[in-house]
Amino acid sequence: MNDIPQQLVNGLTNGSLYALIAVGYTVVYGIVQLINFAHGEVFMIGAFGALSTWFLLFRDNTSVWVLPVMIAGAIAASVATAVIMERIAYRPLRHAPRLAPLITAIGISVFLQEFVRLFYGTIPGFPSAKSKIPFPAIDGVTGSPFHLGSVVIQRPALFTMGALLVCGLFLGWFINKTKQGRAMQAVSQDPDTARLMGIDVDRIIVIAFALGAALAAIAGVAQGLQNNNIDFKMGFMAGLKAFTAAVLGGIGNIQGAVVGGLTLGVAEALATVFVTGAWKDVFAFGLLILVLVFRPQGLLGARVVDRA
Repeated sequence: MNDIPQQLVNGLTNGSLYALIAVGYTVVYGIVQLINFAHGEVFMIGAFGALSTWFLLFRDNTSVWVLPVMIAGAIAASVATAVIMERIAYRPLRHAPRLAPLITAIGISVFLQEFVRLFYGTIPGFPSAKSKIPFPAIDGVTGSPFHLGSVVIQRPALFTMGALLVCGLFLGWFINKTKQGRAMQAVSQDPDTARLMGIDVDRIIVIAFALGAALAAIAGVAQGLQNNNIDFKMGFMAGLKAFTAAVLGGIGNIQGAVVGGLTLGVAEALATVFVTGAWKDVFAFGLLILVLVFRPQGLLGARVVDRA
């Protein structure tokens, strides 16, 4: 039982990571009612974008000022991937049966994994993506942990939780206070009426994909800093757990995605105390099944609007 405070901190760290990715799921789902299973690979590409930026521009430089540039590179890579994906793969299927874009998303997920695995194996001097690639340790963001009594807080954990707080505040401001954010709310409620009111629905959907991708990119950098390495398969399980978090909180509800991510992270951490760490994934997805059976709308419930 003495491990519970430590595991709670670990759970909040992992939960913050899940929440960052889950919010991206939720933003896209709220606009186009699409479960983008390739979102985990957008997260993975963000991590590789950050590493590539560091490798090309700052190799061997781990000063703290390098991190914002790495984050910018991660966001650029993820946003470009998401926008191209929406334009080429999802837009033509917007009025197709729901199963078609779902299968397409799974296909894109596999395509992006294999593309990264093969592409990074051909770059001279760059480590092959067929194995785990070391992620740079940034001064001040990584290093010696903090100690609060018996609880150890890793420096990257502070970055992850801080990133969730900043991104959550920014997203709330953007959606509620900006013209584009209000247009996103209108499109999520009734895209046909929004189009009649002069809103460029296609542009708003692209903005939603870009916002979700930017959050996933920051999460990719956070995971690289936490684990000290990245690999081309890292998006699969993270994406599944982020989707679980989104459903747990109430898919379509941004606040629910944050609550669901943190709840899932803490539940996994407590499972390592009361059961064993090897069972944490079983516990996480078992929790998803229970929520779907007994409260399918999620913990906070989705904000569902009947469309005309």
